[in-house]
Formats: sequence, structure tokens, C-alpha cells
Amino acid sequence: MRAHGSEGRGLSSGAMDLLLRLSSAGDGGTGIGELAQAAGVSPRNATGLVDTLERDGLARRTPDSDDRRAVRAVITDDGRAWIEAFRQPSRMAMKAIFHGFTEEELATLRHLCLRLAVNQERLAEHLSGQVSAQ
Repeated sequence: MRAHGSEGRGLSSGAMDLLLRLSSAGDGGTGIGELAQAAGVSPRNATGLVDTLERDGLARRTPDSDDRRAVRAVITDDGRAWIEAFRQPSRMAMKAIFHGFTEEELATLRHLCLRLAVNQERLAEHLSGQVSAQ
């Protein structure tokens, strides 16, 4: 499955996951090992995904100032633009879905959804306790 952002460039879900993580990492970027651990992939896999992002101009490698042997991955301006283009259709859909709701109604909806999520979590815990007790 590929996610299409700006200019129709497709990214695998793994590459997109890393790009999103890099977008919130700050100016210093993130170490490849840290990215791998956060994404739940092997360092070798993370390296390949960063290779893809770098080839597409969405990320770049930079030396780690604390460890001469290591490199960090940093999102580029093109990478940030890709994410923005990818998110835009979702933003437009959300705006249309919630059109006409007041701020108070949206706050109530959010509160109710959070309560549903808590109840669902409790139910899952209850059911998993029953299964393990059998």
C-alpha cells in the first residue's frame, strides 16, 4: 500500500511512518536506531526506509554531533510539504463532516467519544481477564 502526497509521489506505509516521526523530531532529527525502535522495525529496515526518503528528497542524513560514528535523519522542506499535501484532503473532509457544529457541540462529541474509548478499553480488559481465567 502506498500513500500519495504532493505530486503523486507514493510512499510505503513504513516510509511514511518514518517521515511523520521525523516531522515531529525537531531540527536535530533522529538517530536511525531511535527511528527503528520507535517504528518497531529493525535498524536495517529503518536504514532502507531513510534511503528511500533521502532519494526522494524528503529527508537527509546529517552527522550526529554527539557521536562521530552515527548519523541522524532530518526531514527536509520538501518532506514537510509532502506531509502537508498528504494531510490536506483529510482536513477538508473533516471540515465538511463537522460543518455546522458549534464549539460546544464539538466539545460534547469529543467528551462522549473519549468516554466510549474508555469503556471499550475496560471491556477489552474484562474480556481478556475472562479468557485467561478459563
